[in-house]
Amino acid sequence: MAEIKAWLRRNLPLVFDRDTELKTLEVPIFPLNTVLFPGGLLPLRVFEQRYMDMAKECLREDKPFGVCLIKEGKEVGSASVVEEVGCLARIANWDMPQLGILNLETVGMQRFAIGEKRVEDNGLVVAAVATVSVEPAQPVPESLQSCVKVLQQIVQHVGAEKFPSPPHYDDASWVGYRLAEVLPLKLSARQNMLEMNDSIMRLQILRKFLIQQGLTND
Repeated sequence: MAEIKAWLRRNLPLVFDRDTELKTLEVPIFPLNTVLFPGGLLPLRVFEQRYMDMAKECLREDKPFGVCLIKEGKEVGSASVVEEVGCLARIANWDMPQLGILNLETVGMQRFAIGEKRVEDNGLVVAAVATVSVEPAQPVPESLQSCVKVLQQIVQHVGAEKFPSPPHYDDASWVGYRLAEVLPLKLSARQNMLEMNDSIMRLQILRKFLIQQGLTND
C-alpha cells in the first residue's frame, strides 16, 4: 500500500487525492490499443485462451478485470508493457457465436493505478491495483457548452446505443469522458485524459481540439 501511495503522489498528482483512502485489489490485466473510461462501453472479441479463461473466471466470480493501454508490445502474443493507469471493466453481457470466439460487452468502472504485477504461466498479467479518486460531478460551465453540443451531434449521428444510458450532458466529467472516447485523439492524449482528475480542465483541452478541427467556433 505504501509503495502504491508513494508512486501515485510522485507520478499522478492529478489522479491521486491525498484525502481519499486507497482501496486495493488484485485483478487480471487486459492490454489493449485503446483507452477505457469510467462509464464507457467497450465491446471485446476474445479468442486467446488466457483471456478466455480470464473472462470465464470474472463471470463465475462476478469480478472485474483491468483494461490498460499498451505502451510496448502487441495485443496478442507475449505479455505487453502497459500504462500505469487503467480502468476496471465489468462484463455486462457475453455470447459465443462460434467455438473459440467469445464476444464480451463491457462497461468501464473506476480508474486504478498499478502496483506490483506478475505474469502467470499462461502469459496473463495479474496486478495489485489501487482504485483512485472518483471525480465529483459538476455542471458544465457556459463557456464549455459547445462541447456538449458537439457530443450531442455525435451521439445523434453514431447512435445512442453506442453510448452509456442515460446520458448525463449536465455532468462535465461524463461529457469529457465521452468526447475523449470518440474524438480522433492520439492514444497518448486519450491516456492523459484518463489520468487527469479535473473535469473542467479536460473539457477546456477538448474544446481547444474541437476549435482546431473546425468542429466549433465557440
